[in-house]
Amino acid sequence: MKKTFITNLILVLTLNLSIKPFFIFAIDRKVQNIVGPQEFGVYFALLGFSFIFNALLDLGITNFNNRNIAQNTHLLSKHFSRMVILKLSLGMLYFIICTSAGLLLGYDFRRMKLLLILCLMQFLISFIAYLRSNISGMHLFKTDSIISAMDRMIAIAICVPIIWFHFFVKNIGIMDYVYIQTIAYLCVAIIAFTIVVRKAGFIRFEWNRTFSLMILKKSFPFALLGMIMSFYNRIDGSMLERLIHDNGAQAGIYAQAFRLLDATNMIAVLAAGLLLPMFARMLKLKESVESMVKTAYTLLFALAVTVACGCAFYAADMMKMLYTSDVTETSTVFSILMCCFMGSATQYVFGTLLTANGSLKYLNIIAGCGFIANITLNLILIPRLQAEGAAIASLTTQLLVPGIQIFVVRKMFNFVTLPKMMLTLLIFALGEIGLAFGSKHLPLDWKVCFLAFLAASGIWVLATGVINIKSILKTVKIG
Repeated sequence: MKKTFITNLILVLTLNLSIKPFFIFAIDRKVQNIVGPQEFGVYFALLGFSFIFNALLDLGITNFNNRNIAQNTHLLSKHFSRMVILKLSLGMLYFIICTSAGLLLGYDFRRMKLLLILCLMQFLISFIAYLRSNISGMHLFKTDSIISAMDRMIAIAICVPIIWFHFFVKNIGIMDYVYIQTIAYLCVAIIAFTIVVRKAGFIRFEWNRTFSLMILKKSFPFALLGMIMSFYNRIDGSMLERLIHDNGAQAGIYAQAFRLLDATNMIAVLAAGLLLPMFARMLKLKESVESMVKTAYTLLFALAVTVACGCAFYAADMMKMLYTSDVTETSTVFSILMCCFMGSATQYVFGTLLTANGSLKYLNIIAGCGFIANITLNLILIPRLQAEGAAIASLTTQLLVPGIQIFVVRKMFNFVTLPKMMLTLLIFALGEIGLAFGSKHLPLDWKVCFLAFLAASGIWVLATGVINIKSILKTVKIG
């Protein structure tokens, strides 16, 4: 199983790291520089707002389905047709609640129009995630990996002629940008739907009230978890736009800083997509998951610490290279936010294990603690520190939640090697801070210094034994 994880992780990262970073920096960043921080700040705030109610689109069905199909593949043909109708019904509920909430908050016509398109985009994203849960649940990881990057491939193909060569329109507007993304997601949804239909066999769509209520009852803990996490992971931009009356300027600064964190979090999300069905099947077969957890976590955490230290020390240089406005403020926010990646990497391993184990009660209690902490800190810090305050609130939450998850996993699974692994990773992290600090003070161009830091980090990760290349190669070779 470790061979499956490592080989497919390499594939999914290769595909996504060759496509999505290009989209983020060559397309998304370019759009923000074109439309300006305020216009993009409004878009970012409304995107976060649409994420808050995102759980209503799914109500835990995707995570439940991924775990269920991984353990009972034969249920795909039986459940799929009814699940699709259920997803469409939830989509209608989501549209009603999200738009009603927008009206209650006093969004004007322009904001409501943008919110409606973002709601459609969120529905397509959720539907694709459900379709992919069937594909990965059947352990078709290569197919799932290709689909995971396809939406950005299509968006890039449309955006490059418009943004870089000014075909069709002279200057892209934020609505044009949202329309393009929505078209890309629609194309991927059609492709993924076709793949699943072929695997499921003959499909006759039908509404079954008893089945729907049964699924919703079983998936409710997943839904509650998703909703709570959506709130504390995406509410920062919306709270900035509502609490600071500056037409979205602070939200725009936060969006600039958040962009790279969003890109790096993608790695942990993709890894979790592989781990969930693997953990679920191993737990059903009563196999030990300790070795798999150690392999996944050391790989992700080593990467997370390296990225966090590098970005924190070189924040000002990176932001000057990427943006044309509010660089100083963005640098401060960016250096704080990038440290969140360590917490995200931890959550996507230990939280995924608890999800696969069905320990939703613990996960919801932990997420509830994170939600209360995040909202409270945002209300206190945003009026005082603005975007920087939101970043501090986010970092505090991202460290609190995974810390509790590790404690619960330690008690629940009684992992013998966990304390030793944590000590090794702590030593590695301290060394990374020293390497970043030392490289920053080299009398060279910052790009050369940064590359020197990355090279030294590669040596350090091997020297500390955090990653054992011989063991990985052996695992991939003989499985």
